[in-house]
Amino acid sequence: MTESQPVTARPPSGPVLGASSDDGLLRFRGVRYGTAERFQLPRPAEPRSDAVLPGPICPQLGSRLEAAMGPPRDEPPQSEDCLNLAVVTPALTGARPVLVWLHGGGFLSGGGTMPWYDGGRLAADGDVVVVSVNYRLGALGYLVHDGVSEGNLGLADQALALEWVRDNIAAFGGDPGNVTVFGQSAGALSTLALLSEPDSRSLIRRAIVQSSPDPAIIQDRRKAREIGRYFVDAVGGDPVTASVDQLLAAQQRTLRWNAAKDPTSTRPPFGIVDLEVQLSDPLPDLMIGYTTQECEAFAIGVHDDGIRQAIAVQTEPLFARPARDLAQQYGAYSYEFDWTPDHGGYGAIHCLELPFLLGTPESWRGSPMLGDTSWADVERLGTQMRLWWTEFARSGKPGPQSGFRIGNSPQRLENTP
Repeated sequence: MTESQPVTARPPSGPVLGASSDDGLLRFRGVRYGTAERFQLPRPAEPRSDAVLPGPICPQLGSRLEAAMGPPRDEPPQSEDCLNLAVVTPALTGARPVLVWLHGGGFLSGGGTMPWYDGGRLAADGDVVVVSVNYRLGALGYLVHDGVSEGNLGLADQALALEWVRDNIAAFGGDPGNVTVFGQSAGALSTLALLSEPDSRSLIRRAIVQSSPDPAIIQDRRKAREIGRYFVDAVGGDPVTASVDQLLAAQQRTLRWNAAKDPTSTRPPFGIVDLEVQLSDPLPDLMIGYTTQECEAFAIGVHDDGIRQAIAVQTEPLFARPARDLAQQYGAYSYEFDWTPDHGGYGAIHCLELPFLLGTPESWRGSPMLGDTSWADVERLGTQMRLWWTEFARSGKPGPQSGFRIGNSPQRLENTP
């Protein structure tokens, strides 16, 4: 994809320079929505005037799902000054539905400005505005330690990004009154958490929850403090003044320590704490779903047969059953993604639906989980999925009634009870 003419949006927060692309879309890749001192709550910030290049993502270790997704291509730089977002829009005029993407990665890795999560195909197919958010991760976003951090800073970042959307998205051709938050994995659990907090709930009209782990994995503060004490000891000094490299090294030690206690657990040591997922009236329009072999992704590369099997069988209790229960409890649309590549891949694993919705052919080129599937085949199903997602953002109805299955069948959709 090549860039053509520069283009300037003029939101209330200040002018932002982006670029039009050869696909006819306008992209603003590194719009600053906030700033924060280390381990402090975020606050609004004047945006950088130049948003042509992707904004930096939070400092992080490599993804534990790289064997499934493949290595990230053209990854943005890493920086603690990472509170930025990307906007892709068909035009600066109009009042289109807005979809705000919260990426997954176990609260440890990823970034909204990574090429995997480019929202161009969604924006073009559905005539919508797509916003992809970077937020703080790992210890920088979710450490709990007395006198250092109370936790949930990454969640506070996301809430601040939604405030930015409310105040500024009209200048990018979006309707601030029609915002759909959609997230996957950690981003999906974050979506449920934001819907449970009155201040952020008021900023969301609709939500799509993709492969959220059971909300019961949210840590209580006592356990989070135990992890925080180990992390601070591993830093070997003041975490407020330690270098980023020291923090990441201590985080790696904490991950290994935590995994050694239960090798079959997929729960990350850092994440949301002390929050009960409880949605209240008026309920948002909701769509909730999962892939049929979620946990097979976390078993890739595990050499112990017993541990590998113990991880793989957690799909039902950790993802599928909670998704069905939440959909029933809140009267949500539900889906089950069971598409698999004809050759290669690992089945309908965690993250497999992402190439059908977001990113570019180049960003997903050679992804192991797609096997030998051609991009044309990805697009055949992806085109339909993107229309369901964007129609839900527009009207609250994805098209299918009640539950539906997304798979390899010729009609691509089967209604489920």
